[in-house]
Formats: sequence, C-alpha cells, structure tokens
Amino acid sequence: MITVLLAVYIAVMTIVGVIVMYSDKQKAQRRQWRIKESTLFLVCAMGGSLGTCFGMYFFRHKTKHSYFVIGMPLILLVHICVIALLFCFGILVL
Repeated sequence: MITVLLAVYIAVMTIVGVIVMYSDKQKAQRRQWRIKESTLFLVCAMGGSLGTCFGMYFFRHKTKHSYFVIGMPLILLVHICVIALLFCFGILVL
C-alpha cells in the first residue's frame, strides 16, 4: 500500500514540477512576475525532481544557470538512491 501511495505522490509531484517550469518559462517570455527560484527548488526537493528536470530541458528553461543544471539532476539522483534503499531494506515492496 505504501508503495502505491509513494508512486501516486511522485506522479503528482512530477506533473507539478513540469507545470511549474512551464509556467515560469511562459512568465519569463512575457516579462511577467516570475516564480521564485527557491520555489522551483522546493518543488524539486519535495518529489518533483523528475518533472522539474524534464521541464528544464524540454522547455529550455534555466539551463544557463549552473546551480539548476547541477542541482536539479543531483536532487533527482538523491531521490532515486533513497527509493532504491527503501526497496533494498524491504520498506517498499512491489
């Protein structure tokens, strides 16, 4: 049951991550008030790392900032490692 809940949570946060990156890109193109970079990283850290990384490269947004190019994939890598460890220790089961 916990595996299903985690999968749903990650799926929702992935979608949120893509939407946030797309929204900020649109605001940047229209020269509107932007989403804070700390908010983008918060969405990434809260489980939306796959979506924010995808959105960053798909929409070509924030790819000139090294802290995004390094930081977002690094957070994704940490998330993957944590999930792998949870499976290894038997906390998550397929």
